[in-house]
Amino acid sequence: MPTVSKPKKLKDRILTVLFPQRCIFCRAVIHADSDYCDKCAKKLPETYYVKHAVGGARCCSPFLYKDGYAAAVKRMKYGGKKNYARPLALFAAGAAAREYNLSSFDFVTCVPMHKSSLKKRHFNQAEELAKDFCAFTGLEYFDTLEKYKQNKPQHSMHRRERASNVKGVFRVLDKQAVRGKRILLVDDIITTGNTLGECARLLKKAGCAEVSCVTVCSTMI
Repeated sequence: MPTVSKPKKLKDRILTVLFPQRCIFCRAVIHADSDYCDKCAKKLPETYYVKHAVGGARCCSPFLYKDGYAAAVKRMKYGGKKNYARPLALFAAGAAAREYNLSSFDFVTCVPMHKSSLKKRHFNQAEELAKDFCAFTGLEYFDTLEKYKQNKPQHSMHRRERASNVKGVFRVLDKQAVRGKRILLVDDIITTGNTLGECARLLKKAGCAEVSCVTVCSTMI
């Protein structure tokens, strides 16, 4: 007796051949149920990295911004690989669970993106990471900040220019909603820490009790 499953299986096999699943770090072909290859799995760091944003907010990251880890973040941000957010958020959740008492946070938020940038990219990678982070940890997600002015990309600026580049571009959406709260702020990368630091500063100015941060990658500087 014929079934409808066989054509679907054939289609799946064809799609697998034409569009194979690839390792998020090195792009090697892998099993459809995997996110990264065995070779990259053996190289995963056993520790995590801690640095501080401008102003002192602590930030933990599972990876240094280099090699396949930097490549994965770049493909997510600039290559439209929105699906990378889930596996990368899992690593971020692992680092955060080791560095913080996650149950002490009231909720998770993210560094916002200006609407013009969002229109070009179609998604905010920090928001996708934050929401997947919440799916893994059981924490709640809330939008707390808005980027209401466009600025130059931080990576295009000299180190000494980055602090002034993020001033006056963010604002808190609802001060009452953050007052007295302990918030975990999510972004993809921490470099000089100016962006995370400015967001943390505004949240604290609005009455937030504490802001800690987590990113996928951290630079050495």
